[in-house]
Order: sequence, then structure tokens, then C-alpha cells
Amino acid sequence: MKVDIAELVRLRAEHPEAIAEAAARRPRRPLLNDNGRLMIVAADHPARGALGVGGNRMAMANRGDLLERLCLALSRPGVDGVLATADILDDLLLLGALDGKVVLGSMNRGGLQGASFELDDRFTGHRPEDIERLGFDAGKLLLRIDYDDPGSLTTMESTARAIDDMAARELPVFVEPFISGRTTEGKVRNDLSAEAVSKSIAIASGLGGSSAYTWLKVPVTDNPDDMGEVMATSTLPAVLLGGEVGDDQDGAYEKWRGALQLPTVRGLVVGRSLLYPADGDVAAAVDTAVGLL
Repeated sequence: MKVDIAELVRLRAEHPEAIAEAAARRPRRPLLNDNGRLMIVAADHPARGALGVGGNRMAMANRGDLLERLCLALSRPGVDGVLATADILDDLLLLGALDGKVVLGSMNRGGLQGASFELDDRFTGHRPEDIERLGFDAGKLLLRIDYDDPGSLTTMESTARAIDDMAARELPVFVEPFISGRTTEGKVRNDLSAEAVSKSIAIASGLGGSSAYTWLKVPVTDNPDDMGEVMATSTLPAVLLGGEVGDDQDGAYEKWRGALQLPTVRGLVVGRSLLYPADGDVAAAVDTAVGLL
């Protein structure tokens, strides 16, 4: 699908109400289909200033190109929906690409990549009332905890209140937890050891006054054989996050395949590795990921 950027800009400039109108008439579906699985394409990275893919630091900076890749991914059989920030979802609404899809609004994008305040991850994206008003299906938030960074406590508390607000509206919220730390160069790194991922899952599962609508969005551990023990930490339903997989796409698929057999794991949320695969074939990358389900 070729995206007409000029037409999108015209609609935004002359008819901003068209976005709300498109949201109101959007055909919806249940979060889970009969197979009980979810395949979500993620594209909320730009709002955190994370534009790089592999060696290309500005890969996601071209919005027209990103939208075309998203429209292609969403058109493939077995793709249930998309996770993105308001600007991208508004474009996709105007393009009609969200009809009959699961839509997840990205809630906290304030922890800008590389910033000194990265772990004080403020809620600068969708609020629960926005997700409800637009008729979206769920929200997603990022929870990185560094035991040496007081900003993590602010994020924890804000996360708990967001979980409460979403539960009050009976809206699912996908919590993506990590135990994080800084390298000697000051860069944030997530600890993917079994112990750290288990600990992050335990902390995230206990946030808020109700876990009834909480889902987890978790990484595959450094040693994929540990995933059975790690996922036994909680009874909350979970999806796997893709993250960057580098040149070893096949290796990433095998890690996902094994973890998808676990009882709490209900699907995949994958972004850059499907939208910007090393060989450039978005459709093939998406179809392979769908096949894992």
C-alpha cells in the first residue's frame, strides 16, 4: 500500500475531527480470537527517540516508509493488531488500517533513550481515558526498575495507578517489566538473566489494586531453556516481546517457538525485527512469526 502523505497532512490540517470520526466507526473485534492467541506488531519506538534498527540509527525516522511497512504487516493473515503511540495510530485510523484489528495504545514514552532521566519513565502517551474514548482495546506500559535509580520508584507508582485506572474501565493493560542498570558509559541495559526476569515479573504482577486486567509483555531470557521456570513466576497471561534480533532472525524465531509452548504465553508483540528485517522482506518476516503461533 502506497501512503499518500500529502492527503494525510491535508486531513490533519483541514479536518482534524476526521481522526475521532474514523475511531468511532472503526469495526472492532475481541482481544482474543477463537485460537486464544495474539500477534501484535509494535511501532511505539519513535516517541521515545528510539529510531535505530541494527546499524541504521535513523531507520524509523521516515514516517511514510514506516506507515507503509505497518500497513503491509497489518494486511498479512494472522496479524491481530498493532501497538503504537497516538500520532501513528491516528495516521493508521485515517488510512483505514485498523478496521477489525486489536489496537494497543502506548502509555509511557517519557523515558527517552539515552537521557539522564531515562528510567523516570513518565506517562506522556495515551491515558486510560484516551484509550476508552477512542474505542481502543488495551494499553501498554514500560516498567524498567534500576535498584540504584530513584526514578524507578516514580515509574512504579505511576504504573500501579495506571493499572488501577485501566482495571476500573475493564481495559487490559500490557506491562513490560525489566530489571535494568547502567553500564560504565551510563547506558541503560536490561538484565535478561532468569533471576532478573523472574523478579521483574513478580514485581509487575503485584502492582495495583487488581490484576484482573493485567497482562505481561516479557522478553525471552539469555538462556531460552530457563523460560519455563521464569514464566512459572506468575499466573498472569503473557506475550513475548521481540526486541532487536540482529542478523540471527532464525535463532530468534526458535527462541520464540519454544517459549510459545508455555501455558501462560499467549502470543507475540514484535516490532523492528519484523518491520525492518535484515533481508527487507516484511511480508515474509511477518508470515514466519505468525506461523510460530
